Amino acid sequence: MAADTSKQAARLAKEISAFTRAHGGSAEGQIAYVGQVGFRIVLVAADGTWGDLMAPTKEDAEQALARAEVPAREGFDGEMADRVRTGPYEWSRMAGLQIGGPAQP
Repeated sequence: MAADTSKQAARLAKEISAFTRAHGGSAEGQIAYVGQVGFRIVLVAADGTWGDLMAPTKEDAEQALARAEVPAREGFDGEMADRVRTGPYEWSRMAGLQIGGPAQP
């Protein structure tokens, strides 16, 4: 099982590093428990672009951030949220049908 964890963390670290390079060279991460699904790694890059990945365990998430040399914040606080830049896609998804966003299934 430890080898699987290491492989998962390595795969996630590779994705985190690619995201960071593509968006200004630095980022911060925050890990959130989302139940049986696992742990969500939220990333906010230097240019304000955000993204997320799922990890099966907290250890995988922590190890992936460490391998990618991305600092982890305790929470998604106002300072981190203030750096997030959203575009038309995110706004339409957040509002849904209320302002003409994509149709909901």
